[in-house]
Amino acid sequence: MKIAILSANSKLYSTKKLLEAIQKRGHEGVIINHSLCHVMIEEEKPVLLYNNQIIEGIDAIIPRIGASVTDYGCAVVRQFEMMKIFTTVKSQAIMRSRNKLRSLQILSKAGVQIPKTVFANQTKDIDNLIKLVGGPPVIIKLLEGTQGVGVVLAESGKAAKSTIEAFYGLKTNVLIQEYIAESNGADVRAFVIGNKVVAAMRRQGQPGDFRSNLHLGGKAETIELSPEEEKAALQSAKALGLKVAGVDMIQSNRGPMIMEVNSSPGLEGIQKTTGINVADLIIGYIEEKIPVDEGDTIGV
Repeated sequence: MKIAILSANSKLYSTKKLLEAIQKRGHEGVIINHSLCHVMIEEEKPVLLYNNQIIEGIDAIIPRIGASVTDYGCAVVRQFEMMKIFTTVKSQAIMRSRNKLRSLQILSKAGVQIPKTVFANQTKDIDNLIKLVGGPPVIIKLLEGTQGVGVVLAESGKAAKSTIEAFYGLKTNVLIQEYIAESNGADVRAFVIGNKVVAAMRRQGQPGDFRSNLHLGGKAETIELSPEEEKAALQSAKALGLKVAGVDMIQSNRGPMIMEVNSSPGLEGIQKTTGINVADLIIGYIEEKIPVDEGDTIGV
C-alpha cells in the first residue's frame, strides 16, 4: 500500500512518526506538501500535480493541514476524495472543525455540553454580551486561533470590553465564552481513532496561565477517562465527522465540557505522555478501512 502524508514540513514530529509507522508496517510512505500541489479540474477527470508530476498510485492520505492554509489544503484533500482515494480525515470535517463558531454550533445541536458562548458582529452592546455568559471573568477567542494563540482571559468587565473593542478595531470577530474557574488552567485531550478513544492525557498550564497547551509550556500526565468523558469525546468527533481527532475538554462541576475538536492533532504530546504509539494506530485504522476490492466502503 502507498500512503501519502499531506504535510508542509517533513521535519515535524508528527510527520516523521507517521512515516516511520507506515514503513514499519510494510507500506510505502511519501510526504506531499499540499500547499505546493496543483489542482486540475476537468470533466470527470480530477487530477493533482506535485512537482509538475501527476500524482498517481496513492492508496490513502493522512491530511496534516496547517491552520494558515486550511482552505487550500482542504481543496487538495477534496481533490483526492474525488479521485476516490481514502483519507483519514474528510475535507468537510476539517472545515467544520477549524471554524470555532461553526464547530460549537454543530456540537450544541448534537447535545454535547459546551461552555456558554456568544457571538456578535461588531456590536456596540459589549456589556450585554459579557452578561450573557455570566459576567467576568470571560474567555475571548479568535474564530480560528490555534495552540492557545488568540485566546485571552479577561478577568474584569473593563478588561473584557477593551479586549473585545481592540479585536473589533482590527475588523476581527471573536467568541465570548464563560470561564470555568474550577478547571484551574487544566484540560483533557482525548485522542480518537475510528470509534474509540485510544489515548488520553491531562494538561496543566504554567502557574498563572489559564491555557494548558504544551506548546506554551504546559505539562501533561496520562489519565483514564470516566465513561462520561469518553462518551463526550466520541460524540464530539462523530458530530463533526472526524475519524481521527484530538478532543479537548474541561472537567467542570457540571461534567465534561468540550472546548475544541482538532482535526490535525499533534502526536508528540500524546505519545510522549502516554507511551502509546498513536501513529501506528492510525496506520492500523487505514489498513482496516481500505477494502481489498474497490467499492462503496472507500472513504467511510
